[in-house]
Amino acid sequence: MSETNFVIEMKGITKEFGTFKANDDINLQLKKGEIHALLGENGAGKSTLMNILSGLLEPTSGKILINGKEVTINSPGMANKLGIGMVHQHFMLVKKFTVTENIILGSEPNKAGILDQKTAQQSIKELSEKYGLLVNPASKVESISVGMEQRVEILKTLYRGAEILIFDEPTAVLTPQEIDELMQIMKALTNEGKSIILITHKLDEIKEVADRCTVIRRGKSIDTVNVSTTSQQELADMMVGRSVSFKTEKKEAHSKEVVLSVENIVVKEGRGLDAVKSLSLEVRAGEILGIAGIDGNGQSELIQAITGLSKTESGKIKLNGKEIQNNTPRNITENGLGHIPEDRHKYGLILPMSLEENMVIQTYYKKPLSNRGFLDPKEIKDYAKKLIAEFDVRTQSETVPASALSGGNQQKAIIAREIDRNPSLLIAAQPTRGLDVGAIEYIHKRLIEQRDNGKAVLLMSFELDEILNVSDRIAVMYDGNIVAIVKPKETTQTELGLLMAGSSLEKARAAVEQELGKEPTHVE
Repeated sequence: MSETNFVIEMKGITKEFGTFKANDDINLQLKKGEIHALLGENGAGKSTLMNILSGLLEPTSGKILINGKEVTINSPGMANKLGIGMVHQHFMLVKKFTVTENIILGSEPNKAGILDQKTAQQSIKELSEKYGLLVNPASKVESISVGMEQRVEILKTLYRGAEILIFDEPTAVLTPQEIDELMQIMKALTNEGKSIILITHKLDEIKEVADRCTVIRRGKSIDTVNVSTTSQQELADMMVGRSVSFKTEKKEAHSKEVVLSVENIVVKEGRGLDAVKSLSLEVRAGEILGIAGIDGNGQSELIQAITGLSKTESGKIKLNGKEIQNNTPRNITENGLGHIPEDRHKYGLILPMSLEENMVIQTYYKKPLSNRGFLDPKEIKDYAKKLIAEFDVRTQSETVPASALSGGNQQKAIIAREIDRNPSLLIAAQPTRGLDVGAIEYIHKRLIEQRDNGKAVLLMSFELDEILNVSDRIAVMYDGNIVAIVKPKETTQTELGLLMAGSSLEKARAAVEQELGKEPTHVE
């Protein structure tokens, strides 16, 4: 194939940060009209490579060709001029602006120096209809769903004339339904002649939409393969550099005393409506209780109430027999709670602070980290180094800001901090969101290890595979309450899906059995 048949060629791309090589002689070729997956572990250098292509970074060495012609991309504006647009994992939108204002920001059409809103809205309407990206141009971004926010990000790139789109972990914050919609949108874009680079850890998504896949590991190119002839297992093994298990091995649970008791609690959400409605549940020592449900059914508010980040309107929450509802997060933590939060940037880390400072953020006031009110820098450094080694947090140094770590290593840092405190209850909310299969395997083992050490684990996840794979019991939430509690061995994804949509257990089982051609059984 001649060079001009590739819309993008990245040749020998190297990017150095001091002595650290984030990209080391990487090659990538993108064909016109294809979806090309870029696969690698957290911290492998995927985002760095794409930040070079989108003009956010300049390479230390190497060259980029577009349609066979070498180009210099030294800014996002230059990338836009060359037809390259990037949809970032963390959306770059102004919440108080409307959809239209966000899309045209920096590229505003005007007549005689006056903003031409009418022309802008018409262009957005035509683009959204053409690619199935239906949005309300007049809506404020703060009032739309996460899935809609992503559509706005995609429309931003298309509005600027992008022919090459880079999607950075696009499904990390989407519901299963929104993921399906995005897959269809990506296919529609390539059918119209666009070319897409998809950064993702999710192997099933690669198998569903990608034509080819380039695997990078620790900053180096490993291989480029045809997706249709490569199995998920082969992709995973290439990415991690060893054989990866998709099934978490665990013994039968032996649950003991109740560690967490939630009794008829009511929790309101931001608009003052009841998000959690007279909900009750128990988590015992030596078990993992998984909470399944579609996003927005009260799971986040439940966990915020247990951890002291939200107030309860009524009801009781007991941890180790002591009432903790409406206590401060520190008091609850001191009573035996560990918390891996749903949003690691918002609740888990202070990103500008160093990794070592983040490692001690729950315990800095205790000996030996501090003495008589003064921090001990050497003890803090030694403690951070110990956790970094024990939990395989990959970093240049314990002194780098937390923002410099990849998502997976940020998550490992939080897990290290929380588990090392030896909590009697560990709450893990979306613990593997946006992580690669190697990191997922590691985190699942750590959760099961906590269970096997006699701790109680409350797992909240929107990934049904994760819930079924790791949990000992599954509580399904719908509209602010628990509609059923089932065991993984006695349920299926189909049944869980029906329960998550509000069906009763009896109706869900009858529907599954009818689908299988069996006589429905009565559920007590």
